[in-house]
Amino acid sequence: MAGDATLPRKAALDLMGEVTEGKRLLSEVAPKRLARLTPPDRARAQRLVTTALRVMDRSDRALGPHLRKRPPPRILNILRLAVAEICELGEASHGVVNSAVTLARADKKTAGMAGLVNAVLRQVDPEGWPALPIPRLPKWLRKPLTDDFGKVAVAAMETAHYHAAPLDLSVKHDAGAVAQALGGSVTPTGSVRLADYGQVSTLPGFEAGEWWVQDAAAALPAMALAPAHGARVLDLCAAPGGKTLQLAAMGADVTALDISRTRMERVEENLARCGMSADLVVADALEYDAPPFDAILLDAPCSATGTIRRHPDLPQAKDGSDFPGLFELQAHLIDRALGLLKPGGRLVYCTCSLLIDEGEEQVRDALGRHPALALDLSALALPGVDPGWIGPEGLRLRPDYWAEIGGMDGFFIAAMVKA
Repeated sequence: MAGDATLPRKAALDLMGEVTEGKRLLSEVAPKRLARLTPPDRARAQRLVTTALRVMDRSDRALGPHLRKRPPPRILNILRLAVAEICELGEASHGVVNSAVTLARADKKTAGMAGLVNAVLRQVDPEGWPALPIPRLPKWLRKPLTDDFGKVAVAAMETAHYHAAPLDLSVKHDAGAVAQALGGSVTPTGSVRLADYGQVSTLPGFEAGEWWVQDAAAALPAMALAPAHGARVLDLCAAPGGKTLQLAAMGADVTALDISRTRMERVEENLARCGMSADLVVADALEYDAPPFDAILLDAPCSATGTIRRHPDLPQAKDGSDFPGLFELQAHLIDRALGLLKPGGRLVYCTCSLLIDEGEEQVRDALGRHPALALDLSALALPGVDPGWIGPEGLRLRPDYWAEIGGMDGFFIAAMVKA
């Protein structure tokens, strides 16, 4: 491997190590690791590492027959990246194998295994790739999901995770016109969906603030809140701000709160680009106080297990050990939100999670703690929402829904009214 091709592959390998060995999310490490690359190399490195992580289980199955024992982590990741390039991305085997060997030789700790890399990769069969099983979730996540949804549903989710996610946009005015201008389509719930899009900031309408990036599932909580024009609305845990933009576009008087100043700067930038405004507050939601609001949207911190089709690093970087703390925080945030809500006001609680503990269980527990709290399932009967997705506690969305048009993020959404 020679020339600039070295840089993105080396960066992708380093990022693979951060995730699989360091147990860190790409969002935490990629900005620094990729900072010195050119935009094209940065995009290539991102594509390589996300693809390799997305198909990692399948790559390990392809490599298994050719390995007598599990190699050191860096060598294994070199092999995984190469298999992903050859079998999933369709790159020419010769160049990829040579690149993998060069990566092995570049590190003193792995140089002695360059021959192994060469020998193993020359035995990998791209034609047998499609026959291998769809990549499975790790056991720590697959088991609770199977307990909650059953094996058939989990298999469907895993299939959705295997296919790369399209790009969804929320639009200020005319979704049909934006879809036509960008060569996309309009989802049943009104988002614009793009299958082929390139660099987002160069797309027509971005600079003019006609739209913002937001998965179709993530756009539904604000629709369920449906505040009246001029209503005082609190967007708790607001960053990165897609729901703040929606609420502002609806004409609400929005206060957006988040604990992260850096993330709130992004909200401010998107509001300015889209020509909208909101009162931005950097504070701990559990300590924030203000006169009661007419309506509140609480997109609580969660496991983010509903976003795996876009973030394939999550199942490899996490093991579920920090989830109980998130469950407790969610309960506290619901209680705090109710304390900031006017009598008769609506609270929409949501998480981008597939775990019942962060959705249906949270609602059942909240109703037990607050006897005067009532569910409002009618708020979830939105255009394009299948009535079968609405359960006793709220709207349950899964990545395998809309499979024929590219799926959606996993989400749970509940609408509650304070007596």
